[in-house]
Amino acid sequence: MRLSKSQRELLAKATANYERNLDEILPYLTGRGITEETARIFRLGYVKEPEIGHEPYVGKLSIPYLTPAGPIDLRFRSLGVDNGPKYMSRPGATTHIYNIQALQDESEVLAICEGELDTVIATQAGFNAVGLPGANNWKPFYARVLADWNKIVLLCDGDNAGREMAKNLSRELDNVFPVFMPEGNDVNDIYLSEGADGLRKRAGV
Repeated sequence: MRLSKSQRELLAKATANYERNLDEILPYLTGRGITEETARIFRLGYVKEPEIGHEPYVGKLSIPYLTPAGPIDLRFRSLGVDNGPKYMSRPGATTHIYNIQALQDESEVLAICEGELDTVIATQAGFNAVGLPGANNWKPFYARVLADWNKIVLLCDGDNAGREMAKNLSRELDNVFPVFMPEGNDVNDIYLSEGADGLRKRAGV
């Protein structure tokens, strides 16, 4: 659904508001291996004084979905200090591919990750990466968007959801190469234990 001008303005205002609080969440991000430079590139933030309607997201990491025209969505991640859901989307929000700027890159290899923070880490590690907000959020028209890539590497979590994503996307896309993280691990875990070189070696790039 196309966003109205007022919706776009609210998303832009909220993104700017929350990224001003980045310093308050840097210890969490650096603990996951995300550098301050990378966090600023992706305009990650922290919800301290919420915009109208964002009150449920206070105390959460804000993750904007950026485009050349500005943010088109915001998702929010728990910091693990409450019993609520790990990720929260705005009511009525449409699912998007995360980090669509990567689709403009001239690289012949594209990586697809599960989740936004794995995409951030993969990008920091040198991949040309996009993400799906969860393994089950594939939409059929994405296949047309991704059809021209010579090689698509799926960086899959080492769990049932990751295996299901690999199976589903392999049916939808040509030249797909699933790369599974060890059981119970995700991209972030491997980056922390093996570094960027280890992650790239697993993916064969």
